[in-house]
Amino acid sequence: MTLPPPGQPHGAPTPPATVPFDTRPLTEPVDPAQIAASTRSLSGSGGTSSSTAKFAVVIISVAAGLLLLSMVVSAVVGILAGRSGGGLPQAMQLLIIALIGLGALVVARKRAAARAERRFRLDRFARANGMTYQPTFAAPGLPGMIFGLGRGRQATDQVRGYQPRFVEFANYEYTTGSGKNKTVHTWGYVAIKLNVPLPHIVLDAVGNNGLFGSNLPMAFDRAQRLSLEGDFDRYFALYCPEGYERDALYLFTPDIMARLIDNAAELDVEIVDDWMFLYAKRDFSTLDPATWAWLFSVVGALLDKFTRWERWRDDRLSVTASGAAVGRTASPLPFVAPIDSLRPPPGVAAPGRRLARGIRWAPIIIVGVILLPWLMQFVGGFFAVLLR
Repeated sequence: MTLPPPGQPHGAPTPPATVPFDTRPLTEPVDPAQIAASTRSLSGSGGTSSSTAKFAVVIISVAAGLLLLSMVVSAVVGILAGRSGGGLPQAMQLLIIALIGLGALVVARKRAAARAERRFRLDRFARANGMTYQPTFAAPGLPGMIFGLGRGRQATDQVRGYQPRFVEFANYEYTTGSGKNKTVHTWGYVAIKLNVPLPHIVLDAVGNNGLFGSNLPMAFDRAQRLSLEGDFDRYFALYCPEGYERDALYLFTPDIMARLIDNAAELDVEIVDDWMFLYAKRDFSTLDPATWAWLFSVVGALLDKFTRWERWRDDRLSVTASGAAVGRTASPLPFVAPIDSLRPPPGVAAPGRRLARGIRWAPIIIVGVILLPWLMQFVGGFFAVLLR
């Protein structure tokens, strides 16, 4: 699972109290020798697959050998064709094949070099900002809605920060369907670790909706839709479990709503268990300084509001006498209970842990409208035959 350890992980950089935001590693000139050394380091630390790298080297070597052989054969055939006055078309075909193979090899090498440079820059960017970098992570076990779908689940270009709380920026993909219906779904996400579990709440950004409505990979029962004050409904559709409307209003105060509108109006937001996720159908971990500045500003705008969220308690959870007594010191007056003992423990009751799923009606209605004329014609013809 992509769960952070209780404290700072072994080997992670220890940032000072404040680390200035530095995007220079994303754009400044780099030394190819440093890129090669970084690639070896990431491979040795498990950041990249050494077996995959070796397999790629073998494939490239074999392709280069076949390319060289085809060029030699092409030259020999050309010479023989010149002597005999025939066979030139065959020689030209071999030459074309050789040139295509050479072009494919050049493109593959350029892509590999670009990928290595990208990883090198992101690794330096992470270190410069007191974070860590990992190129790939298969099937991250996070509770967000996008992480349990499809197959071939993989997070790439993970950049993680650990202070003042765990935050992970990454790109993510998974595959659904097969054959001609195979689709690779790509997302960018930010995962922020909270200190207490909260009710399952989804903010579906209106600004990134498509032709069929929400771009989220799943639909939620519309009975869970909660309308908030002001202009918030113009930017987000908020879903919370039935019975948790008052809790959602406690969490999403006017100042938090304003920050979301100002900074994250194009992002879908999900709170589930003790995590907060920000989603978009685009890469988040990129070499674009503006994207990183935007993401850092979004996270920064929310961090100081989590203190209020972490004071929230679910009144549906009972306060056990034994739980209240553990670790408590006796009150000077026997009839005065400690304030904390009167509050429910951290957690969420079962009804609030997951939203109820819904049905996407828009695609069904559109398909029905398209098929309706054909269906009416078929039914009309069927009854016409019966009435003869």
